[in-house]
Amino acid sequence: MRHRRRGRILGRNPSHQRALLRALASALFLTERDAEGEPNKPKVKGRIVTTIQKAKEVRPLVERCITLACHALPHQEAADHLEPSAERHSDQWRAWRTSPQWKEWCQAIAPVVAARRRALRLLGDKQAVRILFEDIAPRFADRTGGYTRVLRLPKPRLGDAGTRAVLELVGKNDRVRRKAARPSFETDEPEVAKPEAAAAPEAASDEAK
Repeated sequence: MRHRRRGRILGRNPSHQRALLRALASALFLTERDAEGEPNKPKVKGRIVTTIQKAKEVRPLVERCITLACHALPHQEAADHLEPSAERHSDQWRAWRTSPQWKEWCQAIAPVVAARRRALRLLGDKQAVRILFEDIAPRFADRTGGYTRVLRLPKPRLGDAGTRAVLELVGKNDRVRRKAARPSFETDEPEVAKPEAAAAPEAASDEAK
């Protein structure tokens, strides 16, 4: 009996569970990468297919990572305003490094660095963290939660007939409901009014004379 034991075991020990969830979350973020020419190019960006139990278990981790990245966006924007446009290791850039503005930039970028390190501990993949903070977080800047959805697939998995599900990011692959066109039972108006409308200007011109 579970007796208030939170989460699913998924037939694995705790360390294997954490590794599985990190791999699934990283795989979801890595589908957003530009994979032109790669043999393992994702079919649909922002979507992975797994069992419904794994999808429900990894969803809180994905939501937490996206929330962490969204909270770091204002600090990143403040640091971008303080960063110079000069090329790195140039004379202007070295002068900026010795100016008081350098300390202000360090204080502004510190929360972003802490958030990236926290996300790296949760995911364990540097490329996934980069995609999360640069591509995915700006997309959900105006959203307070609910970044993912789980959709059950009708066809089971081959081999063990496990129930499959789709875990995807909202926004790109949203389903649009199309309203069916309702038939109109209104009959066409008779064309008797047309001659009257045409005769009206003639009557007005006669009155004017």
